[in-house]
Amino acid sequence: MSTAMNFSSKSFKPRPPDKGAFPLDHFGECSAFKERFMECLRDSGYESGACRQRAMAYLECRMERQLMANEPLEKLGFKDLIGEKSEAKPEK
Repeated sequence: MSTAMNFSSKSFKPRPPDKGAFPLDHFGECSAFKERFMECLRDSGYESGACRQRAMAYLECRMERQLMANEPLEKLGFKDLIGEKSEAKPEK
C-alpha cells in the first residue's frame, strides 16, 4: 500500500519585517552604546529591566545614524523613561 503525502498543500509565503530593514552597524558607530548595554546585562544577571536606560540610548544612537527607522520612543516601550535624561553619549 502506498501512502501519498502532499507536503506542498501549504506553502510558506515570506513577508518583509514589520519595521523594515535593520542594517548592521558596519562602522561601529553605536558599538560603545551596545557594549555599555551588554555590560549592564552581565552585571545585572541578564535582567533586562535594569538596563532599559542603556537600551534606549542604544536605540537613539541607531536612529540618529539612520541605522533604523525613526520611531517615537513611546512606541518602543520607553514611555516611562522619556522624562528622564538619556545617558551621556560616550566619546570616541
